[in-house]
Formats: sequence, C-alpha cells, structure tokens
Amino acid sequence: MHELSIALGIVDIAEKETKKAKKHKVDLIELEIGTLAGIEFDSLDFVWPSAVKNTVLENAVKKVNIIQGEAKCGDCNTLFKLNNIYDSCPNCNSFLKGIIKGKELLVKSLEVS
Repeated sequence: MHELSIALGIVDIAEKETKKAKKHKVDLIELEIGTLAGIEFDSLDFVWPSAVKNTVLENAVKKVNIIQGEAKCGDCNTLFKLNNIYDSCPNCNSFLKGIIKGKELLVKSLEVS
C-alpha cells in the first residue's frame, strides 16, 4: 500500500510550506490526482487519518480534484480519454500515444492559519 507513503509525503510538503509561511496549521489542502497516477483513492482516504494525526493537516479539509486521463494518438493525432494506461486509440486502434494528462499527483494549494 504505497498510498501511506504518498500521504506522508503530502504531510511533509504541507509542514514545510506552513513553516515557510510562519503559520501553525492548514485549514484546507487541495490536491490534484490523475486517474493514471496509480493511486487508489479509497486507500488514500483510508490511510489519511493516521498519516495526518498530530500534524499541521490533522484538522484540514482535504479536497481532491481528479484529473481524467487524456492522450494523443501517435499515428492519427486523435485526442481521446484514457481510462487505463494501456488503452488503444478509439479511432485507429494504435497503442502508440502520448499521455497529455492524468498522471498528476500534486499539492495544488494550501490555506494556512
């Protein structure tokens, strides 16, 4: 379950940024996570309370923006939604593609006080 290490990494980022801002707690954390990032959202929700306990994120509201996967076919240039990393182009069935979005895993914003 690598979601725990991801949650702990998010806590580390929040603590560093809160310290830089000379604040003591986070009221809201906004995350962007792509559907192709390899994150199980239920698992992240499960480990979140234990990861943030006794940290600046303990009482923070967590908002997750889910970014749908999108790719561009390398053969016919069709833009298409990507549910799985191994999906083929719906237009020409080629597996050659460039992933445009959906692999994001980032802390978009923090509201601190």
